[in-house]
Amino acid sequence: QVHMVESGGGLVQAGGSLRLSCAASGIIFRFKTMGWYRQAPGKQRELVAAITSGGITKYVDSVKGRFTISRDNAKNTVYLQMNSLKAEDTAVYYCNRGWYGGDYEEGYWGQGTQVTVLS
Repeated sequence: QVHMVESGGGLVQAGGSLRLSCAASGIIFRFKTMGWYRQAPGKQRELVAAITSGGITKYVDSVKGRFTISRDNAKNTVYLQMNSLKAEDTAVYYCNRGWYGGDYEEGYWGQGTQVTVLS
């Protein structure tokens, strides 16, 4: 059974930083391309960052230069370092597999972690 446990969210002032973590179990993590998704109220879920098994990364334009995705295969964990946070980054953040955004696994969704940025 697959479990994704996201953590690290919170309430932060605009311009601040947070580091999200996602611990995965039940999958061969090191072979998976992993992504961080977010969903804001009233908006569609979007893939904001992804990382291949070999460490190649991609970002949505709105977070380029501010967010950094990384992974530790020994710990089955993927991270999202978020700097220079903006109010529009407020959302619930989730991890799942994926590179294109639509290639997630429905059974991988965890509870997410709430990020709230105060302007």
